[in-house]
Amino acid sequence: EVQLVESGGGLVQPGGSLRLSCAASGFQFSYADMSWVRQAPGKGLEWVSSINGGSNLIQHTDSVKGRFTISRDNAKNTLYLQMNSLKIEDTAMYYCAAGFVQRPKSLSEYTYRGQGTQVTVSS
Repeated sequence: EVQLVESGGGLVQPGGSLRLSCAASGFQFSYADMSWVRQAPGKGLEWVSSINGGSNLIQHTDSVKGRFTISRDNAKNTLYLQMNSLKIEDTAMYYCAAGFVQRPKSLSEYTYRGQGTQVTVSS
């Protein structure tokens, strides 16, 4: 059974940091392109970051460049998203997903996806 389980979300003040983790199982994680996708309240899905299996191709959406870093540990089957200098507009449900879709309309466009972890940035 494929599982993607996100953790690490929470409430943080503007300017703060969080590190999201995604534990993967049930598929060959080390070969999979992996992505973080988010959905803010009342808005559509937004692709955030992607990384290939070898970690030599990394992409971030412009609004998080210089603040967020995607990484992975294939030995631990885990995907990470280090989020620094958080802004109120980063508030969203963050999903871990297998695959790369730059303008997703639905999480079903990804091969696998998790249940999400909530990130709330508020003073």
